[in-house]
Amino acid sequence: MKAVTVKKIKDELNHRSHHELMDLCLKLSRFKKENKELLTYLLFEAQNEELYIQSIKEYVDELFDEINTKSFFYIRKSIRKILRLIKKYIRYSKKKETEAELLLYFCRKLKDFSPSISHSPRLVNVYQTQLRLAKKAISTLHEDLQYDYEMELNELFLDE
Repeated sequence: MKAVTVKKIKDELNHRSHHELMDLCLKLSRFKKENKELLTYLLFEAQNEELYIQSIKEYVDELFDEINTKSFFYIRKSIRKILRLIKKYIRYSKKKETEAELLLYFCRKLKDFSPSISHSPRLVNVYQTQLRLAKKAISTLHEDLQYDYEMELNELFLDE
């Protein structure tokens, strides 16, 4: 089965009743975990973005605490998992402020991580890539926000 275009889906949804739309949303939420997470964000967390960001930061803290530090292989694997989750949460929000905030937080956690990431060129590359992405997200923000985030970004660049 080939999926139809977004326009066709939108047109079809316009012809459905309120009850049918609710049933479709519930079916989507049962089908895949990401759909359920996105619906949770849209229904419960989109109204308070700061609380959403704070909850993600707390979750990231927990994940960093659980990293197996016996070898850099396990560290890299865990860091990639954390970054994948952060990117997913950024995708849900689609706000550049959220993207900048979470990427800067990830970089700060990675920089402060023990053992130091400087012993692993791959982790240094991940760190530098995320700093560049954060800088790109910051450049699209309002000037006042840019200044605040760039101060934090400069600290992370200087400490490399």
